[in-house]
Amino acid sequence: MENKSKYIVLLGDGMADEPIKELGNKTPLEVANTPNMDSLAKKGIVGMTRTVPKGMSPGSDTANLSVFGYDPQKYYTGRSPLEAINMGIKLGPKDVAFRCNITNRDSGTMESFNANHLETEFSKIIIEELSENIKIDDIEFFPGVSYRNTVVWRNYPYEKIATTTPPHDITDQKTESFLPSGSGNETINKIMDLATDVIKNSKKIQEAKKNLKGNPDSIWLWGGGFAPTIDTLTTRFGITGFTISAVDLIHGIGRAAGLTPLDVKGITGYLDTDYDAKKDALINNIDKVDYIFLHVEAPDETGHEGDVKKKIQAIEDFDLKIVGPVVKAMKKYEDYSILVMPDHPTPIHLKTHTDNPVPFCIYRSRGWDSENQKYFADSYNEKSAEETKLYIEKGYEIINLLLNK
Repeated sequence: MENKSKYIVLLGDGMADEPIKELGNKTPLEVANTPNMDSLAKKGIVGMTRTVPKGMSPGSDTANLSVFGYDPQKYYTGRSPLEAINMGIKLGPKDVAFRCNITNRDSGTMESFNANHLETEFSKIIIEELSENIKIDDIEFFPGVSYRNTVVWRNYPYEKIATTTPPHDITDQKTESFLPSGSGNETINKIMDLATDVIKNSKKIQEAKKNLKGNPDSIWLWGGGFAPTIDTLTTRFGITGFTISAVDLIHGIGRAAGLTPLDVKGITGYLDTDYDAKKDALINNIDKVDYIFLHVEAPDETGHEGDVKKKIQAIEDFDLKIVGPVVKAMKKYEDYSILVMPDHPTPIHLKTHTDNPVPFCIYRSRGWDSENQKYFADSYNEKSAEETKLYIEKGYEIINLLLNK
């Protein structure tokens, strides 16, 4: 029996939603069969919290900073620099990193912000071709995972960063009115225009289209920022830990927070991800550290697709293949706490994020005192969380509840 306290975060990205008419005015989280999360809710405190401060963009970057325990208004400098940290990209004080989505939008409409779930192997070929054929001073291309890549502008010559729009916010919309604007926008738009030509004319890319998954015809630059400075969780709370995720953003925030990414094979960020590999990574490594943050992207991706059936499937898979096995495995420990929550809502009808509060549940193996038992619920979803009347305005304070600080 291990006596040292263990802390687990199980995050279903974009899992929260809004009532949907075809579901009887219930949310996907209400309709989904989630016996494991419901079981945690019966003996765990359930409530709502705001992960995205009012006035800030409701991205996974700002929202997950909160879940990790950091005030986005203090620590957020942009999405891409957080991803760059995990990619091993060194940013100088004047360097700006931009997320480079490989997209399908040459028609003038954002047909797919992920080029129809582009394979990583295909993405690497595209980034190599862009790097070879687009020669602009101080501009560098870096391959990432699937459609998520990075462009770095060294020695950025402006104080302010160009205003950009996340491509998943404009699915099925005309892109012309959402092009980057402000400082440096001419260069950024030039890069995107040149990339469209390269993708169209590259023999290597056209050959790859025959054998690899994806339908790329363009790129979209967004989420620019300078490198952040963050105090680690070890410094703040004396804990060590790992991150488990298919996306660089989570590992990047984790690295900034002093955590170590676990390399898990077969994870994709979609419904076809290897759930067993994820839960095994957690179960096999929790002995080594105090804290593990496990992130599942699929509910968010299906929300962006506007596919209610797939989103329900993603939530049920999360409950069955992650929450259930992890809870069972943690029972060998005397003292452990589990936080289950989304980072932000990704409503089906919007196909993008909102800044609305999200439901959370914290279960403690040692139980909760009588004062907190009034926050127990029969199920885990938005409605039950609202009914407990427990509300935490500052989402970054959730970590204090989890760690009992």
